[in-house]
Amino acid sequence: MAKANISLDAELVVEVMVLAGVGSPQDAVEAVVRDYIARGHRTEARVQRQDETRRGADTAPPLPLPEG
Repeated sequence: MAKANISLDAELVVEVMVLAGVGSPQDAVEAVVRDYIARGHRTEARVQRQDETRRGADTAPPLPLPEG
């Protein structure tokens, strides 16, 4: 896997380390990036389910008309 070197504000990294309960800046940044990606995947899945539900409602057979 390719690696990227970036500069970050040390205070931000320390805060993430404390919140994530990790001991290294590398692990802290990886945790944030993985969480961000996972949230994106969950959002995509939720939107897809909602779209499928809407499409299913659009293709439902019509209700019978009452006689009389």
